[in-house]
Amino acid sequence: MKIIILGAGRVGESVADSLVSERNDITVIDTNAERLRDLESRFDLRGVVGSGIEPAVLAEAGARDTDLLIACAAQDETNLVCCKIAQLMFSIPTRIARVRSLGFQCDTRLLGPEGFGVDRIICPEESLTRYIGKLIDYPEAMQVREFAGGRACLVSVRARHGAPMVSHTIAELRESSPDVAVRLVAIYRRFPDEPDRFVACAGDTRIEPGDEVFVLAAQEHIAHVLSALHRRDARTAPPVRRIMIAGGDRVGLRLAQQLAQYDGRFHLKIIESNPQRCVELASVLPPEVLVLQGETTDEDLLGDEGVEEVDLFLALTEDDEDNIMSCLLAKRMGANRVLALINRRSYADLMHGTQIDIALSPAQAMLGELLAYVRQGDVQAVHSLRRGVAEALEIVVRGDRKSSRVVGRKVSELPLPRDVHIGLIVRGLPDRTQAMEPAQGQAPGQGEPLPEPEVIIPRSSTVLESNDHVVFFLPHKRLVRDVEKLFRVSATFF
Repeated sequence: MKIIILGAGRVGESVADSLVSERNDITVIDTNAERLRDLESRFDLRGVVGSGIEPAVLAEAGARDTDLLIACAAQDETNLVCCKIAQLMFSIPTRIARVRSLGFQCDTRLLGPEGFGVDRIICPEESLTRYIGKLIDYPEAMQVREFAGGRACLVSVRARHGAPMVSHTIAELRESSPDVAVRLVAIYRRFPDEPDRFVACAGDTRIEPGDEVFVLAAQEHIAHVLSALHRRDARTAPPVRRIMIAGGDRVGLRLAQQLAQYDGRFHLKIIESNPQRCVELASVLPPEVLVLQGETTDEDLLGDEGVEEVDLFLALTEDDEDNIMSCLLAKRMGANRVLALINRRSYADLMHGTQIDIALSPAQAMLGELLAYVRQGDVQAVHSLRRGVAEALEIVVRGDRKSSRVVGRKVSELPLPRDVHIGLIVRGLPDRTQAMEPAQGQAPGQGEPLPEPEVIIPRSSTVLESNDHVVFFLPHKRLVRDVEKLFRVSATFF
């Protein structure tokens, strides 16, 4: 696929890094020539110096035969105008814009063909706050990713000694709960002086304390599975109540506003070093949110504000070093769980396995929203995992037995790569292609009520049906093309 990326900042760089590794033809546009030279020296891509709102610059970047435009420059206005020019002058089929302003997301008239011509809005800050919200809902989880409209989830959790599911083989766990829609799809195991190593989930694989375990399950089973891997008594973890946010920038403010909507559920404190910014925060946040002026790494301030009683400490400043140090300090002083927002990928890699429970990258949080537009076939959701190395993928089965290599076939008959896991199948979801075309003589919205969708843990004898939503775990991104090719319908399917 031929892709143009407008903007070589942190988001643009992360997007380029991910897409280049999948053998896409990437061109990056930016006004900063030095930054483009740096990208060209590290990645297999082409840089074009100039403004993305100038037609001549877009033409030089190859806009006339480009498949996808991702406009992620610093200014919303630049991204929106670039998408409109790409639509009017170059007919680029798919146009994605990074937009921070919430006003545009609420008015589809501004974004449609008669407006700015944007197919999809992405906002890293919104993706982050939405993702952190899931981590608050599931306190033991290290990652939470949703599929099939939230009916199924992929979670990762650190296995703890003494938990009911730890020190047992996967076969034993299957026998104990054969009808529960849960599938263990991957284990990453720690070794001394080595990076974590991927362990395939065979029947005789034993879960060991310290393993990072990836589990696919129906949404209603997630809390129980997390507790059974992380808590000795297997009881559901107590809910997160006390939250301290270090940093009142865009992400910190947006998250505080989101959490403050749950009246009385959370006890929130925000620490911000800039006095003027503190005044702004206090003016827009409810009075129940306590805004404190001070340094996020001030040990006395953290102690005075009871960091040892905090359920979740979130370091969300724009400074990676401050986030790392404040999290380490808060953890040492007794905070239950700490999360650091880290932009530099090298820093995120270093933090893995340390006292920081979760190292979160803004680009990784929203990368899946972009990858769904790059994938071939009917891909509904993509989630980048393990700092971009692994991936979880939701594909809709299309066609019939003649036009598809998977419809009507058993799982055991599918020629999947060795390490690829079919984690689960969601059957019975509305077919969007048919929902738009009512049956002849039937008015839209009429007809028999649809049955409730079913979450299925596939066995070797499970037969795939058209419109099944199949969720995969892929330990290596290089396996993606093989899976997409297998599920692609032939030219005879219309």
